Amino acid sequence: MEKRIPVVVIEKKDDTVKILSSIEKYGIHTAEITLRTECAIEAIELGVKAFPAMTIGAGTVLDGQQCKKAIDAGARFIVSPGLSEEVAVVCSENNIPYYPGCVTPTEIMHALKLGITTVKFFPADIYGGLAALKALSAPFPMVRFIPTGGINSDNIDEFLAFDRVAAVGGSFFVKEALKNE
Repeated sequence: MEKRIPVVVIEKKDDTVKILSSIEKYGIHTAEITLRTECAIEAIELGVKAFPAMTIGAGTVLDGQQCKKAIDAGARFIVSPGLSEEVAVVCSENNIPYYPGCVTPTEIMHALKLGITTVKFFPADIYGGLAALKALSAPFPMVRFIPTGGINSDNIDEFLAFDRVAAVGGSFFVKEALKNE
């Protein structure tokens, strides 16, 4: 897994190539395209075809139906803001990694029961940031985290230095990549 995961919101399908190209030129080969817009599934399809070397996944996946559509479009990983058993089952059946949002011990235990050992920690800044991740890591040494929300160029290195952090997600990567165009 790449250590940096841009969280990408595609408003218009025609912006897909420009945004993903900028991210790739920025040196990142992963993108989480969120299902927050009407064209998101089409953007995933286009991105997968236009950038075969990139690992493109779907974010903001809320249910099994969205998950199936994203996987059919070529998504190679699925991310949710919370934990959905329905999404977990679809991902498991399709051998696709699923990173559900988990911020409490109960949610993490539920994820573990479903066989999930890497979870999204969202919104990281609201739920205690790095201090919370360190506290949660003590009882859950088998869990790795993808903190997202409130991560930026000022604090990314702190998060990445913690060995329980699998990767860091954020929309700021997109802004940085587009700024460097």
